[in-house]
Amino acid sequence: MKPPILRSILCSLSLLIASGIAAPAADAPKKILLVTVTKGFRHSSIPTATKVISELGEKSKTFTVDVAANDADLLAKSTPEKLKTYDGFIFANTTLDLPLADKQAFLDAIKGGKGFAGMHSASDTFHGKDGKVDPYIEMLGGEFQTHGAQVGVECLVNDTKHPSVKHFGEAYCIEKEEIYLLKNYDRTKVRNLLSLDKHPNKKSEAGHFPIAWCKDYGAGKVFYTSLGHNESVWENKAFQEHILNGIKWSLGLVPGESVPQMK
Repeated sequence: MKPPILRSILCSLSLLIASGIAAPAADAPKKILLVTVTKGFRHSSIPTATKVISELGEKSKTFTVDVAANDADLLAKSTPEKLKTYDGFIFANTTLDLPLADKQAFLDAIKGGKGFAGMHSASDTFHGKDGKVDPYIEMLGGEFQTHGAQVGVECLVNDTKHPSVKHFGEAYCIEKEEIYLLKNYDRTKVRNLLSLDKHPNKKSEAGHFPIAWCKDYGAGKVFYTSLGHNESVWENKAFQEHILNGIKWSLGLVPGESVPQMK
């Protein structure tokens, strides 16, 4: 015969099961608008990027993607009303001035609490005019200026506890990648995640060359990595973990610091 306390617990569980609330349902996956539209250079790795990001969301069961791959898609999916249906946005290798239906509404959506993750040429998007920094770049935290030949690099990990880079240990070595040199970047306004301590194409030139960072934008969270030029980088499992956890961080699904290391 079962002890009274155990009988009481079993009875309570039976009542919960009968009422249909035996256990809380798993949280529904977040919904992301994945933008791959280009108005300038178009990377051959975009199909691979789309496939990788979609599979990462599906396998992790944390997010689904709605892809905007052309102008018509993006116009239809970036209206103020449609923006409300997404939890976050990803710009994967986008370039130049994208045909957003309402750019200010897009930025306001992020500032209001939605996540943003950008890869590689997301920083080569919405350049300023007449010497002014574009509001999109202010949201992102840095702007593409130029790049040299593809090279091998050792990316130093600047925050060994952040979910997007902690799996790298102290460094992440890439055999061949196109490394961006950036402008309108202020290391006191972002939390550095990956950087180089020497110029990617002039190894004798020491300095701080940012590769990846995160930051707050109002109530929203922004993650950016300049990596992702090559198909081989997108297919690398360590890079995939980098962007998966960067996306999850931007959506508020995993904890991680966003306060700049430098003041």
